[in-house]
Amino acid sequence: MKTSELTGIALDWAVAKITNPEWWDDGYMDGDPMAALDMDDGAVYSPSTNWAQGGPIIEREGIAIDVVRAGWTIDSWVAALVHEDEEFDGVARAEEYGPTPLIAAMRCYVASKMGDTIDIPEELT
Repeated sequence: MKTSELTGIALDWAVAKITNPEWWDDGYMDGDPMAALDMDDGAVYSPSTNWAQGGPIIEREGIAIDVVRAGWTIDSWVAALVHEDEEFDGVARAEEYGPTPLIAAMRCYVASKMGDTIDIPEELT
């Protein structure tokens, strides 16, 4: 799936795969991709909608977020991140758009770590 098209549970799953590698066993927890989003305290891991979860990723990674305007109204959001990438002589830039700042930022984060396309379990598409 294209990283630029990730939303909802598929986007949150991709972020969980990067940020919480201890949750994974053979690709995803016990063969259940939904289990990756269940946290110990009963909450659901949803960094694409929860600032308490997505905000620290934005701050830690240095993801820049800006608004895209159509006249005076907000059209969408763009997030950008300069990151290490051996393929591009050590430095590359990820840039993704989204309808909210968190969606744009989490797409950008996933793109910087996993690339422009990723494999998502069928249950999440």
